[in-house]
Amino acid sequence: MNKKRVFSIIQIGTKDDLASRLFDIVIVAAIISNIIVMFLDTFDELAPMSAVFGAVEWVTVAFFCLEYILRIWTADLLYPEKSPRAARLRFLVSFDGVVDLLTILPFFYLSGFIVFRMLRVVRIFHLFRINAQYDSFHIIVNVLIEKRNQILSSVFIIIVLMLASSLGIYSAEHKAQPEVFKNAFSGIWWSVSTLLTVGYGDIYPITVVGKLMAIFIAFLGVGVVAIPTGIISAGFVEQYTKKQNTGRKYSDIEQIGEILVDGESGLAGMTVGEISDSFDAKVYVIIRNDLALIASEDVKVRRRDILVVKGSLVSKEEK
Repeated sequence: MNKKRVFSIIQIGTKDDLASRLFDIVIVAAIISNIIVMFLDTFDELAPMSAVFGAVEWVTVAFFCLEYILRIWTADLLYPEKSPRAARLRFLVSFDGVVDLLTILPFFYLSGFIVFRMLRVVRIFHLFRINAQYDSFHIIVNVLIEKRNQILSSVFIIIVLMLASSLGIYSAEHKAQPEVFKNAFSGIWWSVSTLLTVGYGDIYPITVVGKLMAIFIAFLGVGVVAIPTGIISAGFVEQYTKKQNTGRKYSDIEQIGEILVDGESGLAGMTVGEISDSFDAKVYVIIRNDLALIASEDVKVRRRDILVVKGSLVSKEEK
């Protein structure tokens, strides 16, 4: 099997390529089974099945290792504009390459530092590759990219309010609760939970000034959360509108044309509304002396006007 065929198989498959689709199904099954085993392994009651969990993990990690090696081998086809060495280096530092590596490393260092054991969670991000080629994922990515400036601005506002509220609650509560609000940083947890309207209740003010400040910040937090939510929601509406309009076929485009208003047509002196009522036509634009007028219903048509209409000037009674 040559390199190009291997590359076509390990990439996200199409419906016509059975081998590539099967590879996608196998990798999804491997990821999901690996994550399920990772969850079940945390239950003490399932300790007798640790050997089974270990076998499943061995098989899935072996598959991940094989996939990682194949992706490094075919990296020059993924980045054809680069040299083979530069392409492989580009893959190694890419999101997919880093996630693949962090998916494999924890298995070999489970008894090492805790950071390697925590990296097992990174395997979940492997699922992003499967979803990357679907429209829903692209819409989310496009929204975040197009609205990144607005989102960053809203995050900046949240950070400023968080720091301000943290300093404020420290000033109000430090004397009354020195063990709780030891410094300004101690109030950040409280300010985050209050601004984001979570309110865990583990840290709360007891002074009158602190309570008044908490009320104000809680109301302010409702608006703070709504800012990025509104931005992202508007972005989704824009993306879905673009998606619906993209590739739309205008089957009635041949029905749109221009009509010159002369003495014989009988249109001069009629309003746009009267033309729509009398004929099987809709006037969109009136071109008058090199000016384009919006065809409102009360606009009167003059001689030498050019009407951009859809339909035909056939009387509705004749039809």
